[in-house]
Amino acid sequence: MALQSGIFPAFAACYSWAMDSNIAAKLGLPALEKGWVWLVGAGPGDPGLITALGLQALAQADVILFDALVDETLLTLSDAEKIYAGKRAGVRSCKQDEISDLLVTLAKEGKRVLRLKGGDPFVFGRGGEEAQALARAGVNFRIVPGVTAGIGGLAYAGIPVTHRDTNHAVTFITGHGVDGKLTKMDWAAVSRGAPTLVLYMARRFAGEIAQELLAAGRKQDEPCAIVCNAARDNQQVIVTTLARLGAEAEAAEPLCIIVIGQNVMLAKELNWLASAS
Repeated sequence: MALQSGIFPAFAACYSWAMDSNIAAKLGLPALEKGWVWLVGAGPGDPGLITALGLQALAQADVILFDALVDETLLTLSDAEKIYAGKRAGVRSCKQDEISDLLVTLAKEGKRVLRLKGGDPFVFGRGGEEAQALARAGVNFRIVPGVTAGIGGLAYAGIPVTHRDTNHAVTFITGHGVDGKLTKMDWAAVSRGAPTLVLYMARRFAGEIAQELLAAGRKQDEPCAIVCNAARDNQQVIVTTLARLGAEAEAAEPLCIIVIGQNVMLAKELNWLASAS
């Protein structure tokens, strides 16, 4: 199924809906006011995953600072000034302090500012850092949660993060720290803590993580999946084992989410996207 084929007419209708003050009033949607910053999660991939509040912000913003993972279809819905403020591992990009400072400056100029981020701004999205900068500068802001890739992206691969037959807990992990190196943590405790592990930004260190988990007692044949370009037209799902995770990840697309656990096997039955093709 093509996720975005013919999608612009639908979004044009959604945009008109967001501009309809009567509908916005019925839903109780607040206005994006001058001097405010909204930190909005656009969800992973498919632009249809943005929320009603996100559309409201697109309709009213004077300026949009967007990151590298935001689908460009969303940007076509607004006539606001657009500023790229993305960060990608291994690619020269904007410094976080510069982004935060720009948000403060624009808001203090009296502009209605939309900070549009892929996924959810508070899930490995640095939204907390940007919100802190705004709070310390005395700038009004609103957090608009989005669908995070570790849930929504896996759902587009037919992999639920929880299921009563497989797990009652899930752990979300970032693959690297501020220094760009493998996240320092008690991997043995992580291994015992939850049957299902979801790894963000972990492709580079997937092999090392797998070795840590194997050393902690996880099984070599434990199912894993690498979901590349989640919820996009070119989504690819690589199903493998923990023993093979490093090699498979090394050959995978850079933009990916990794899940480890028995939930991966449910995709054989729940791959709704393939059945809709």
